[in-house]
Amino acid sequence: MDVMGDKATLFETGRFVQPSGEEATPDESRDGTADAVETGEAVEEMSLRLAAQAGDVEAVSVLGAMLLRRGDLDGAEPHLRAATAEGDRAAANNLGVLLHQRGYPDEAAGWWRVAAVAGSAAAAHALGRHRRECGDEPAAEYWLRQSAEQGHALGAYALADLLEHRGDRGAEQWMRAAAERGHREAAYRLARALDHQECEASRTDGDADGCEHDNGVIVRAEAEQWYRQAAARGHRRAALHLGTILERRGDLKEAGRWYLTSAKDGEARAACALGFLLRDAGDTESAAVWWLRAAQEGDGNAANALGALHAERGQTQTAERWYRAAMDAGDDNGAYNLALLCAEQGRTVQAEQWYRRAAYAGHREAANALAILLLQGGDTAGAEPWFSKAAEAGSVDAAFNLGILFAGRGEEGVALRWYERAAAAGHTEAALQVGIARLRDGDEQEAERHLRCAAGGGSAEAAYRLAAVLDARRPPQPAHELGETVHEKTECEEWYERAATQGHRRAQVRVGMLAAARGDVVEAARWYRTAAEAGSRNGAFNLGLLLAREGSEPEAAVWWTRAADAGHGRAALRLALVYARRGELAEGQRWADRAVSLGPGEVAQRAARLRDALREELSA
Repeated sequence: MDVMGDKATLFETGRFVQPSGEEATPDESRDGTADAVETGEAVEEMSLRLAAQAGDVEAVSVLGAMLLRRGDLDGAEPHLRAATAEGDRAAANNLGVLLHQRGYPDEAAGWWRVAAVAGSAAAAHALGRHRRECGDEPAAEYWLRQSAEQGHALGAYALADLLEHRGDRGAEQWMRAAAERGHREAAYRLARALDHQECEASRTDGDADGCEHDNGVIVRAEAEQWYRQAAARGHRRAALHLGTILERRGDLKEAGRWYLTSAKDGEARAACALGFLLRDAGDTESAAVWWLRAAQEGDGNAANALGALHAERGQTQTAERWYRAAMDAGDDNGAYNLALLCAEQGRTVQAEQWYRRAAYAGHREAANALAILLLQGGDTAGAEPWFSKAAEAGSVDAAFNLGILFAGRGEEGVALRWYERAAAAGHTEAALQVGIARLRDGDEQEAERHLRCAAGGGSAEAAYRLAAVLDARRPPQPAHELGETVHEKTECEEWYERAATQGHRRAQVRVGMLAAARGDVVEAARWYRTAAEAGSRNGAFNLGLLLAREGSEPEAAVWWTRAADAGHGRAALRLALVYARRGELAEGQRWADRAVSLGPGEVAQRAARLRDALREELSA
């Protein structure tokens, strides 16, 4: 009899709510299974009625519960009252449910008390919930604890919820108890609590070295277990979180299944996440379908995704419509994306308007973009506070831009502080600027550390400067004959090569010089030529030297001419010597004059002597 009573108290789940607005299904439309079930219930009801008429109290109680479950309150009430009068606690409990549904909560509470005192865990749960709704928390806790201690899952969950509301540490114990007894909401909330606990532990532990503690791994595994249990019982938000965990781990196929399950149950965020998963898999059309479904249910992130999709296709009007829908859903990214769209179209006034809207709402990248827009318009004073606001909110780009702003004003100390802040967050160019500043201050150790970070982040200039720092420390290398191949390369040469392969012209020249020093003529010529063709006058000059040594003076003169035309004094002096040897004294004098004007000092002196000698020869 207690089992029937327990079932009958699930009024909060809607099991006893009579469906509204539904018409009876014609007999011919029902399948055989439905007919069989209905026939079985009819036979059971008939048996119960006969037993009840014979005075069987248990049959009277069960019959009342059956009618209550069906929604026949008028039919159920006399049977439940009769059984209650005979001392049946399940009937007293169910009578309380019936009266609660009729709108008589106080009378219902009276019968729940009768059943609870008689030992009904379900009635104790119902009474505890009633007392909490009335604001009597001490009584609520008493009855909910009675229910929970008897192993009632709903009682344990309701008690945990009450204790959690108070901040009582005992809440987790009862939430866990409810979850272990199959309560899906308890399982979900327990998983969320474990997630929160793990996040807090990560923040307070300060794992600067990036290591994971075993305890954190255990907590995450347990949270996943409870998400999985709740999701398997149809909890759509648990399915969403489980999908997120699996996606983060790389289990995309299973993640997609849980996202799909959650999305089909109406979870807009899961539909949006499923859309991104499909997009990343290359199925843009299916992604758009799920984003549309999520956006129509008010998901701003999905609306933004649809806007971006249409913007990529050149459908700017449709993109703008979805960005506006995202804004209407309360997503600040909608205003930011709309500003980007306007900026791309050259609609600067509208772009500034939308950047401002997003920035005022706290969108840090919008604040940074607004500052850049103002700076481009010459409004330095207006740009600075927006850069500051974005940087304080965590925008790394804004911190770097503030560094540029203060450096432009000559406030190197303030600029360095912002560069350091951006560099600490992984900004490559900021790390380069810090490295350059530390080199200027003579702090080579700190300079090297920042240059390594910037070079590792892909900065060619940082790789070149790091190589130069390491190069200055190298002991003198033994000389090699041209053509003698040496395969060993130092670390500094490896950094030079990295910068050179990224198109850094000075690095290309330096790699060529190091190759030449090793005796690798072919490698040296390749890098010199690469640098020269990219416009490096030093590369052109060195290539000319290499060619001249190899006996190709005419081709060398071509590269020296290119270098001299670009302002290389030594190349002009070489050309003057070439033409003098050929007997073309006037051309030699012209290049000597050019070398004098270009310098540097030593070259200008030698060129002046050559020029004077050629002038005397011409006038003789």
